[in-house]
Amino acid sequence: MNNIKVEQHSSIGLLWIAGWLFTIGFLQLSLGKGLLAIIIWPYYIGAALTMLSL
Repeated sequence: MNNIKVEQHSSIGLLWIAGWLFTIGFLQLSLGKGLLAIIIWPYYIGAALTMLSL
């Protein structure tokens, strides 16, 4: 009889979702930009921080 080992790694996914939700709230993105932020949310954070440092 073989033993089956199941591992769950949900913490990285939860961290990604938290970062995405933070980006939408912090930058007050519209629905379209919020959906685009699913893929490129680090870009939005970088662009906002660049504008704050000017």
